[in-house]
Order: sequence, then structure tokens, then C-alpha cells
Amino acid sequence: MPEVTLFKSESKFTRAEIAAYLRSVADSLEAGTPITLKSGKQEVTVDPPNRVTFEVEVEREGPRLGSGELSLEFELEWDERESGSDGGGGELVIE
Repeated sequence: MPEVTLFKSESKFTRAEIAAYLRSVADSLEAGTPITLKSGKQEVTVDPPNRVTFEVEVEREGPRLGSGELSLEFELEWDERESGSDGGGGELVIE
């Protein structure tokens, strides 16, 4: 099944600004309310179910050793047709 990008935004922000965006998403998740993303003329609203797959990934682009570009990615994933299921990938700890 092909992947379709419904929304994409990439800009530089301070750590505090990013924390504010993530806090807003966290508040919506906790409250069970839809999340609306807007950037320019783009807009999409998603309403994740109560249980979703949560993926955390750290990648380095560039040489195996030495400096490269690091990325930290958080991804929520769910089937649009289902209300979520219990996925067991082990306990995640973020310090």
C-alpha cells in the first residue's frame, strides 16, 4: 500500500519552542481531543484512538564514525479502521 504524506512541516525552532509544540500535542492526547496541524495553507486534523503504536527512533545520517546529522523522531501510528490495540514492545523510558 503506497504511503501518502498528508502534512509536512520542517523549520528550525528553539528547544523551548519545540517543547511548547510537544506539550500541546501531549495535552490533546491526554484530553482525548483531536490534534490539528497547520502550516501556511496546509492543515490536517487527526484524532488518534486511545491506544496507538508509539515509536521512538534516533538516526545518524552520514559516516558511521565521526560527525553527521542526528535526528530524534517520535511517531504515533494507528489503523484508521481500528480503535487501537495492545502492542507490546517493552517499556519505554525517557529521561
